[in-house]
Amino acid sequence: MDKTQALNAFAALGQSTRIDVFRLLVQAGEEGMSAGDISDTLGVRQNTMSANLAILTRSGLISNKRQGRSIRYFADMDGMRGLLAFLMEDCCGGRPELCQPVINELACTY
Repeated sequence: MDKTQALNAFAALGQSTRIDVFRLLVQAGEEGMSAGDISDTLGVRQNTMSANLAILTRSGLISNKRQGRSIRYFADMDGMRGLLAFLMEDCCGGRPELCQPVINELACTY
């Protein structure tokens, strides 16, 4: 990920509803969620949700897949990895042991 892509991702996450959507989709995992379910869960009108989903999709942080008449949305784990890698690219001045606590915090432990 380059600086421009990272800035787009941060801009997408810099709004309350969009960060809630992203976190919800991360929790949903491989099943993803339909736009309607996302709207209902977060209590956001569907037209507003549609705009937010479009911004997150363009940022590379979520993806979608059509299933019949519905569209399911998923956290784009490659996009998230790219953003995290960009942030930690030159971590700790060549002392990777200093970054280990951050890596441990990010790892799923269940």
